[in-house]
Amino acid sequence: MPRSDRMISVTLDDMLESRGMTMTELAERVGITLANMSILKTGKAKAIRFSTLEAICEELNCQPGDILKYE
Repeated sequence: MPRSDRMISVTLDDMLESRGMTMTELAERVGITLANMSILKTGKAKAIRFSTLEAICEELNCQPGDILKYE
C-alpha cells in the first residue's frame, strides 16, 4: 500500500503554552527524559507508548487528539 503525503503532527507546543508549562516541567511530571520529550515534540518520534500518552494527557488535562493531528 503506498504511503500518502499525510502525516501525524504533534502540537505539544500549543498545549504547553496554553497551560503555562515548560517542556522540562512536563518531562519531569511524566517521567521521561527531556531528550525523549524533545523527540516527541518535534515529531521525530517513530512511536509513543500509550502509558506515556496517557501521562501527558493527564498532566495537560487534554485528549490525545488535542496534541496529535493527522494532516
